[in-house]
Amino acid sequence: MEVKDRLKDKYIDPFTDFGFKKLFGEECNKDLLLDFLNELLHKKEGKIVSLSYVKSEQLGRSEEDRKAIFDLHCENEKGEKFIVEMQKTKQNFFKDRALYYSTFPIVEQAISGDWNYKLKAVYTVAILDFVFDEDKDDPDKYRYDVMLTDIDTHKVFYDKLMFTYLEMPKFNKRVEELETRFEKWMYVLKNLKRLDSLPDKLRERIFEKMFAVAEISKLTIEEYLQYINSLKVYRDNKNSIDTARDEGLAKGLAEGLAEGLAKGIEKGEKFKTIEIAKNAKILGLSVEQIQKLTNLTKEEIEIL
Repeated sequence: MEVKDRLKDKYIDPFTDFGFKKLFGEECNKDLLLDFLNELLHKKEGKIVSLSYVKSEQLGRSEEDRKAIFDLHCENEKGEKFIVEMQKTKQNFFKDRALYYSTFPIVEQAISGDWNYKLKAVYTVAILDFVFDEDKDDPDKYRYDVMLTDIDTHKVFYDKLMFTYLEMPKFNKRVEELETRFEKWMYVLKNLKRLDSLPDKLRERIFEKMFAVAEISKLTIEEYLQYINSLKVYRDNKNSIDTARDEGLAKGLAEGLAEGLAKGIEKGEKFKTIEIAKNAKILGLSVEQIQKLTNLTKEEIEIL
């Protein structure tokens, strides 16, 4: 048990592959995921009364992808069935990957023989520990619900495919400011790894269980070592992507400054040439002489 003392954190990080699966991907913790999804999707789908995990071996994805992405078959109180794809990752071309992965639960619904192509709804839920560049100027909006719509009328064209993105860095409410159960979930997901106890405002059965499941001291040695490895991979990947982003910003800034400086010099040289031409005209030099002196065109000289 001595190895567990090496981490100062009390609770696991939900954004690690291990932490994400521990909290949301285990059958014994299905009630945690059910509660979260009901708070997230209830306005659209109604209360979810049951869900089941799609076995990893049925998914046409790499082992690495299956660590952070899994599909859930859900049924609401009206008996309607739909699929939720849970994702947690920080990767380049994330939107492309999310769209690509959403095709799996769609294609897998195809049946052999006579089929009318009727599909169950597919929802992609992405809990992100980063902010898209195009969203950074809108700090108060952290939830995005995206569907296929008509560009002109903004009417929904197809309501069975939806992408919900939660940009966690934008959620900055303090515990005393939490008003809804959904906000409580957002707070827990973002701050769990930094807390040392369950806040009084979150003393509800579901959160009490979540904190108990997430407690590092209760992990087995094998689980602990898996978590340490997962934490290292997460931090390395996050650092690599953050570094690439910072280097890209720095390069863009440097290129912008260089371009601006070059344009400034060019403009200054042009101004200097025009002043020379004006003085030459005052001294009585011919247009041809001024052309040779400044390389200005005849038309440019005549309008001075």
